[in-house]
Amino acid sequence: MVVSHVPAPELIHPTAIVHPGAELHPTVKVGAYAVIGESVTIGAHTVVGHHAIIEGWTEIGERNQIFPGAAIGLESQDQKYTGARSRVLIGSDNRIREYVTINCANNEGEATRIGSHNLILAYAHIGHDCVIGDRVTITNAVSLGGHVQVESQARIGGMVGVHQFVHIGKLAMVGGMSRIERDVPPYMVVEGNPARVRAVNRVGLERAELSEETQQAIKEAFRLLYRQNLTMNEAIDKLACSIDPEVQHLRQFLLASISHSHRRGPIPARES
Repeated sequence: MVVSHVPAPELIHPTAIVHPGAELHPTVKVGAYAVIGESVTIGAHTVVGHHAIIEGWTEIGERNQIFPGAAIGLESQDQKYTGARSRVLIGSDNRIREYVTINCANNEGEATRIGSHNLILAYAHIGHDCVIGDRVTITNAVSLGGHVQVESQARIGGMVGVHQFVHIGKLAMVGGMSRIERDVPPYMVVEGNPARVRAVNRVGLERAELSEETQQAIKEAFRLLYRQNLTMNEAIDKLACSIDPEVQHLRQFLLASISHSHRRGPIPARES
């Protein structure tokens, strides 16, 4: 994916600072006043905008577009961070907009991970040890605390704050300006302060081209979980009867949310 020399001089602006130890594919383009550190690796056809900073033990894949002012791979903001050699790993085909910050993990050998085909809009912050899947949209000024996990195809609206260790499920939609302190179930629309499950993410399911049968199964699961006056455990037990793989993904997500000590439990339904 990479080679141990920098791109042709015409692709590196003369004011950019690229450490000789950095590994950049020959097709990487670096804008004015950008800074790329010694232990950075960048794959083919990635564009680094002017004034962007990429530091630490950071590996970036192919065809990424990193906009001006982004800061990637800098130290964790956790006060427990002591300078460990930890990483940021970013896939391919991502668009990382202006002034996004992505911090390294806390501990030796660990990583903050970003998948592929993601859109991360201006001023978003991705804290230490976060794990972001593929085709995720994180909109303007979203702040993800440490150890947050976001499954593929989720969408997070503007100015959302997400508490440490929260998980956001596949194809979930988080409404703008919400406060997310607990896990967001897959396929659901969550919104508010305090946040509540409002509905099935019907638009997201349709855009993902899930079958009509699967969409109906998810709607039935929603009614079981949030409209039948069952306890969460009772509803999860009933979901075991479904043969739909997406419903089983929802069930496993909820089981993990309520049973693992490091998880914060799922967001409840809207208040009547």
